[in-house]
Amino acid sequence: MFLDIINKIRFDIKNDRVGPDCPFTHWKLYFKSSMLHLCKKKFESFDDTAEFRAGAYAICCSKISIGKKVIIRPQTMIFADPRDENLGKVIIEDFVMMGSGVHIYTSNHKYDDKEKYLIEQYSYEAENVYLRKGCWIGANSIILPGVEIGENSIVGAGSVVTKNVPSRTIYAGNPAKLIKKI
Repeated sequence: MFLDIINKIRFDIKNDRVGPDCPFTHWKLYFKSSMLHLCKKKFESFDDTAEFRAGAYAICCSKISIGKKVIIRPQTMIFADPRDENLGKVIIEDFVMMGSGVHIYTSNHKYDDKEKYLIEQYSYEAENVYLRKGCWIGANSIILPGVEIGENSIVGAGSVVTKNVPSRTIYAGNPAKLIKKI
């Protein structure tokens, strides 16, 4: 048991992730200075004015960039992809607002081979996701691979975004559709 605890501590410190499933580093998210230190070490880039709150998850942090005044709230899941150096990144630019429970994915499971179980088909090639300056992602929205949310656009709460959202527009629904231009 003692060896298991030591191995878990090592895993939490060295692994490319942050979240409640990493309790030996997760506690640092409760305190601003230790949160900044942890996030600057783990993420590709993390601005001094950004926050990553306790209860949020990030997988493959080294491929996630978080800009000025961005707050990653509890229950949010950011899932970058480790397989390709240039694909599967998540870029969150400055002044992006996000509600709690937002999920961002850069890859999806394959399902094309009828002869194989889904779990045996692995994933499609990853795609980058971009949240451009000043956009607002409503709580519990899902952003799928390859999507770009334009500058100063709004995604309504609970939306599933499958395609790019142009700048200065409001999109909502499942799948998200244009509601109006701003």
